[in-house]
Amino acid sequence: MTAPRMGKGELVSRKLPLGEGETARTACAPGLLRTGVEEKTGDVLTAAVLARRVGWAADLVSGMAAGLLAAHWDAADVSLLASGVDAGGRALPSNAWMALRRLGWSAAPAAGVRVNDRIVRMAQEQAGRTLRSAKWRADLTAGVLATWPAEPGRRTPGEWDAVREAVPGGRDLPSSVITSRTRQIAAFTEKHGRLPVDVFELEAAPRIARMLLLSACDGQQATIVRGDDPGRALLRLQLPCRPDPRSYRDWAWVACPVTLPPTVPPGAVLHLPTLRLHSGRVRADLAYTHAVPKDRRAGHTIALGVDWGLNTLLSAGAVRLHDDGRITALGTGGMFRAAGVLAKQHRLRRESEHLHARTGHYQRLIGDSDSHSLAGKHAVLTEEARHISARRSNLNDALAASAARWAVDQALAAGASVIYVEDLRSLEARGMGRTHNTRLSQTVRGQIVERMRHLAAETGIAVVTVPARGTSRHCPRCLVPLRHRKAPDRPTAPGWKWALCPNPECGWQGDRERAPGRTGAHGVSRRWTAGVEAHQARLTEASCLSVHHQWSVRARGTCRRGTPSKSLAPQRAGTRFRPGASRQRAVRSRATGGGTFALLC
Repeated sequence: MTAPRMGKGELVSRKLPLGEGETARTACAPGLLRTGVEEKTGDVLTAAVLARRVGWAADLVSGMAAGLLAAHWDAADVSLLASGVDAGGRALPSNAWMALRRLGWSAAPAAGVRVNDRIVRMAQEQAGRTLRSAKWRADLTAGVLATWPAEPGRRTPGEWDAVREAVPGGRDLPSSVITSRTRQIAAFTEKHGRLPVDVFELEAAPRIARMLLLSACDGQQATIVRGDDPGRALLRLQLPCRPDPRSYRDWAWVACPVTLPPTVPPGAVLHLPTLRLHSGRVRADLAYTHAVPKDRRAGHTIALGVDWGLNTLLSAGAVRLHDDGRITALGTGGMFRAAGVLAKQHRLRRESEHLHARTGHYQRLIGDSDSHSLAGKHAVLTEEARHISARRSNLNDALAASAARWAVDQALAAGASVIYVEDLRSLEARGMGRTHNTRLSQTVRGQIVERMRHLAAETGIAVVTVPARGTSRHCPRCLVPLRHRKAPDRPTAPGWKWALCPNPECGWQGDRERAPGRTGAHGVSRRWTAGVEAHQARLTEASCLSVHHQWSVRARGTCRRGTPSKSLAPQRAGTRFRPGASRQRAVRSRATGGGTFALLC
């Protein structure tokens, strides 16, 4: 089948002109296909009809991808694909569908069904991406199994070191990832009485999502063009006219107008989107490439430090590093409070827990009976629980977007070229009571950092995650270790609420949780360099009061946690509280071989 002649509009060029100091960046924006026109007959397709036709195509693709995935869901095939080399020693292509064809892993539709080669491409691309992503889980599971601890629920410092050495990139891996995989293996062991052989015995083949990866196609299956209006585009693709097309005549070209979100610049290069079905609608993940300023790798003199907290979700402060090594705060900093949103989030969580408890109770009463009198109530409560889960997810997304936007706006207002964020990936909320454990575990720190990276890249600002140790210990101005008391008017009462700098030339004092720029000062005054090993980092300076030092930011905009200098050596491995810290401010972090510490938010 060949594509018919194009209508109005110009095909989007894949070349993006770049100016000096600019780099290309590929992003994704959500879109919605509301209608379509069948080009051969001129019939207008409603949203429901369009969703049904896209669903037929997605079923054909997911069926072939599921069969291909099940046939190669084993350690040998996944390792072969991840090696990047075929049997003849040639490098495999980067595109998953091309790599699978090089290896001879083919897919075919059901008997009597006729599809073109581009539909098969999408199935191979989806299966190939899933198989490639399984390699990391396989290596992680193998490393955990090879160093299985004597007590799976509580590793010793030596066992943490062993598992991090056995896992590729284990020194930079959050302890929560290793812990969750350990719990999964422990559950398998309790059920079967033995350890699993590998991840392929531990996990079944993943379910294939119903979506169309149009990026694996060319103009014979789908095209996207811009019209005269820069905010609109036209997506043309071939869709089946029946769920089981018997010939090429059962396929037709459908033109779907797309309204581009305002986040897509007028000069951006559009790429073929990914189509997904959600709640009876066709959603499109619109990929585009546009020019953005390059972020600076080194030489940062103005930085924004972002700290996490309980009562205040984020607190930020900007600092300036002078040529003589002095650090001065720019303003008094700011706080991002989301008390109302967090209260609503906790209320929805309590409702969700109540509904899950009731549905579980009804399920135990119903058992295997299909005609039980409680079956109707169980179905209603299950749907209500799903609805509340969706509300919680949307609320978390909105909170993450607002917090990230606020942090980036603070950096732009201060003229900062880098944002330093505390790395709390290994933080585990436990041992602090049900209320505070829940408050810590329900925060969306990971989503906020990801949104922050996305927004900061638009303006050429680097986002660097820094080790949390020392960010609250030292003065945000001169980096001298702070002294603490309970309150400014209670100098003899032990506590950690109020901090004072003992340096007579500085004299800073303030609330420990609201110290502006403490993370920024900690970051801008130090330099972390990547060593010869891919997963090692080393602190090059031994003193906090050294002269002019700057961060050297890696290409990905992150700083890996390394071994601190002697003056900042970690405490004895194990979980502990700082003396005098209240339960609200002290946070337990399980000690691992990578050096996680007891923190104060």
